[in-house]
Amino acid sequence: MREFFKDIPKIKYEGKDSKNPLSFKFYEPDRVIRGKTMREHLRFAMSYWHTLCGEGIDMFGAASMDKSFGGANPMETAKLKAYAAFEILDKLDIDFYCFHDRDVAPEGDTLVQTNKNLKEIVKLLKQLQQDYNKKLLWGTAKLFEHPRYMNGAATSPSADVFCYAAAQVKEALDATLELSGEGYVFWGGREGYETLLNTDMKLELDNLARFLKMSVDYAKSIGFEGDFYIEPKPKEPTKHQYDFDAATVIGFLKSYELDQYFKLNIEANHATLAGHTFQHELRVAKDNNMFGSIDANQGDTLLGWDTDQFPTDVYQTTLCMYEVLSAGGFTKGGLNFDAKARRSSNTFKDIFISHIAGMDAFAIGLIAADKIISDGRIDSFVVQRYQSYSTGIGKKIVEGKTNLKELAEIASTLDEIKVESGSQEYLESIINQILFS
Repeated sequence: MREFFKDIPKIKYEGKDSKNPLSFKFYEPDRVIRGKTMREHLRFAMSYWHTLCGEGIDMFGAASMDKSFGGANPMETAKLKAYAAFEILDKLDIDFYCFHDRDVAPEGDTLVQTNKNLKEIVKLLKQLQQDYNKKLLWGTAKLFEHPRYMNGAATSPSADVFCYAAAQVKEALDATLELSGEGYVFWGGREGYETLLNTDMKLELDNLARFLKMSVDYAKSIGFEGDFYIEPKPKEPTKHQYDFDAATVIGFLKSYELDQYFKLNIEANHATLAGHTFQHELRVAKDNNMFGSIDANQGDTLLGWDTDQFPTDVYQTTLCMYEVLSAGGFTKGGLNFDAKARRSSNTFKDIFISHIAGMDAFAIGLIAADKIISDGRIDSFVVQRYQSYSTGIGKKIVEGKTNLKELAEIASTLDEIKVESGSQEYLESIINQILFS
């Protein structure tokens, strides 16, 4: 079998003192934490679109990398990318990958030809999964790139576009099932609007709900038993997207009685674009019993777009894994590196180093999160802060056994109300102590 990255060895754990850039400093796949190995806790996945398809193009510049892998035509290139993808997975010891349908197979002149292309590549991917013992974390359909989707897919004002998007999702679900994918993601892409002057927002939201329900019904009819995820994002490419943030998505799903079918796939960079922290979005998903999977990356707070950088901020990864462990860990979801090396990091070696950096950052986060929970000071502080709701009138409030009249009567007897300190700096110092002791 052809080797694309001959100068890259299989990446091994060498410990925090290693100076070898092609080694893990903190990620020990078989290290056991809270009864599971790091591999089981983190469930890393490689994103096909950034890793195999992203060539460093941005809105101001042409490609800075060639990822054709020597292919003479689109289908040959697609096959070569598949072989390269599994070599990357193998050498990084990553168990999962994720893809959009158009990442793995090119669009043809007709829908029939496009579907034929996808089926051919899926057959190859299935064989490679068996050869390398790898799995598909989730699949999805790219319903935002082609000009037909310039006004949305499920929310397009054109019923013909709605039909085409439905056909594309049907094939993507077939492919995900064929590859034993553990989930399927819906990301809004262009499901939103630029101006309300030309938008029937209620019809678009109603149609989006109809589309999701039809997709779930079809998936069930073919025997798909994976999780369904919605991935929130507030803007870009549209000015306002209907999947703005976790709370908006949950409200939408509950409004259309779809919440029983879906969980959330939370992305760090999307959280910051919505004006939230990554931890906030994870907490909202967890508190609503809709935590599912994660797109692991980070943004740049000085830039107003989705930079999709590899996650290296250990504060973010620590607080992320604190939420993941508190939620009981992943079931069918995982940590998908929806991330790309910077445009100027334009060698294949940089791709490996970027993944190593991200995997190490999340290993640090997992270790620290375990210590935070075991340490107990933060969790105990929160319990104590809300202690007044466990007895007396506070308990009656929580149990719904009081009313405004009784509360007003109690308030009239209070001579002084003492509000305790939130001690934010103290709690942040605990995080520092655990991270760097």
